[in-house]
Amino acid sequence: MNIKSLLLGSAAALAAVSGAHAADAIVAAEPEAVEYVRVCDAYGTGYFYIPGTETCLKINGYIRFDVNYGFGEGFENGGLEDWNVRTRAQVQFTSKSDTEYGPLTGVIVYQYNFRPNAMKGIDTASLGGASNEMSLDQAYIDIAGLRVGKMLNWWDNDFSGEFDVTNSGTTSFNTIRYQYEAGSFYAGIAVEEVGGVSDFAAWQHGGNDIGIDAAVGGKVGDFTYELLGGYDVDAEDGAVRAKLGVAVGPGTLGLAAIWSSGPSAYFTKGEWSVAAQYAVKATDKFTITPGVQYTDNIDQVDGEYDSGNELRVGVTLDYQIVDNLSSKFTATYVKRDHDAAEDTDFVQGFFRLQRAF
Repeated sequence: MNIKSLLLGSAAALAAVSGAHAADAIVAAEPEAVEYVRVCDAYGTGYFYIPGTETCLKINGYIRFDVNYGFGEGFENGGLEDWNVRTRAQVQFTSKSDTEYGPLTGVIVYQYNFRPNAMKGIDTASLGGASNEMSLDQAYIDIAGLRVGKMLNWWDNDFSGEFDVTNSGTTSFNTIRYQYEAGSFYAGIAVEEVGGVSDFAAWQHGGNDIGIDAAVGGKVGDFTYELLGGYDVDAEDGAVRAKLGVAVGPGTLGLAAIWSSGPSAYFTKGEWSVAAQYAVKATDKFTITPGVQYTDNIDQVDGEYDSGNELRVGVTLDYQIVDNLSSKFTATYVKRDHDAAEDTDFVQGFFRLQRAF
């Protein structure tokens, strides 16, 4: 066999093999149809259908940057003892679907706070301690007015200004709550697990950690109102708060009064307190809110209010920079008079930037 015959035979063999492979060629599978996300406008802006279901989902939240400050008696100059910085990220998932009992709602809210340095000054509860952790802020199920889970209670509905102290500082508990709503009127009652809150752990000794909370409120014309009360079963004390808002001139006047029988999960700051603010919308983007609060019998002896008083005078400036980006500046002067301790006065506040989405 010569070289020419060998080359011709090899070419023929390759052609046969190529023909066989061509007959068995791999054909790409047809792409599957993509189900695009559908907008769900039945429950408001931002909801979309979870693909393949009739459940609507909304994802929103914010990024917040706070610079806290304080000076005066009780604050030391230098270092990080009279100022600190906190960054917070919060994301909320809200699901809704229709049932024969009305909308079925589920809410999950996560927060992550980063603040490496703690205030060593006088009012660490307001100016903040060190924290660097993720927390479950809320998680609850709601249907036909019944809500169960970890949620903010009615005490969290305080003034828009930042000068006041109108709750114990802790307003989120594991709760079983029912709220009736009819137009602009609502009324509700809740049973809450209130144990383990640092503000009153010093005098609360065991027990069942039960709190009972109730509220009525609504709107009539230019008036908004709310009356609520909370009773701490273990402490055998509670508090009542009345709050009123009314449009007056270029702004909204807010008034509040609180009475507390003793330190409890709902109020720990004094026996009674009155507060007022006036929120003036100077422009479409700029709001000025001055406010004042007086609290009597702020000192405690053996778990009971005893003496002393506190005056708080402050102002909050809110400016909407652009859509979804806002700023806030607040300054509050605090004067505390005590019978058995040294009187103090100081100024505290913060500057905030917040990007919502």
